[in-house]
Amino acid sequence: MKKTIGEQVVAFNRQLHYSGDLPEGFHVLNPFFDNPETLTVMTEFYQKFYNDHNQRKFIIGINPSRHGAGVTGVPFTDTKRLETVCGIEMKSAHTHEISSVFLYDVIGQFGGPEQFYKEFYINSPFPLAIVRNTVRGNLNANYYDDKNLFKAVKPFMIQSLKDHISLGLDTSEVFILGKKNATFIDKINSQEHFFDKMTVLEHPRYIQQYKSKEKQLYIDKYLIALNKA
Repeated sequence: MKKTIGEQVVAFNRQLHYSGDLPEGFHVLNPFFDNPETLTVMTEFYQKFYNDHNQRKFIIGINPSRHGAGVTGVPFTDTKRLETVCGIEMKSAHTHEISSVFLYDVIGQFGGPEQFYKEFYINSPFPLAIVRNTVRGNLNANYYDDKNLFKAVKPFMIQSLKDHISLGLDTSEVFILGKKNATFIDKINSQEHFFDKMTVLEHPRYIQQYKSKEKQLYIDKYLIALNKA
């Protein structure tokens, strides 16, 4: 019997490992190796919301943050939203991540997590957290922050996207979060021809940090785009 989408995602996450080279100062964090409870809550999430074989649309982030999926193993989901909205408690960590705040406002207005996750699958082309050593300590990094970093992780990103698509995702339209992210995904898509159409939406972190007074306008923009899917 074919595995459910949830079972396939859990299997993907359990074997996630990046062993390639990185430019000096960059490091990859793997939450599934760093905290045993991450595997537990991640598995519970995908069993709860992806226990089927339904086709879904793909929403692509950048790469996990240290306080969101870098802890919970669930994209754009900090421990606060994981518990209060998704009903899954994480005892070993407590995180607040601003991208999670915005996305769960969208999810709430879409109809709630059951409705939303029935129609959409979120992940990242580089599905592990990247940090950069600075004089202020380790900071979140994006895969495109350094051209040598992107060059190093690009083959891993292409394989990850193939693995996500193999879940049976609808590739006629993909939703890309972040304009700079979209530029790099477009480069990959031009080479690999994964998606027919790319719809670009402002990244939740950008909206929360710089456009919070216009937040509802951006939520509406998301809802219009996603409801047309």
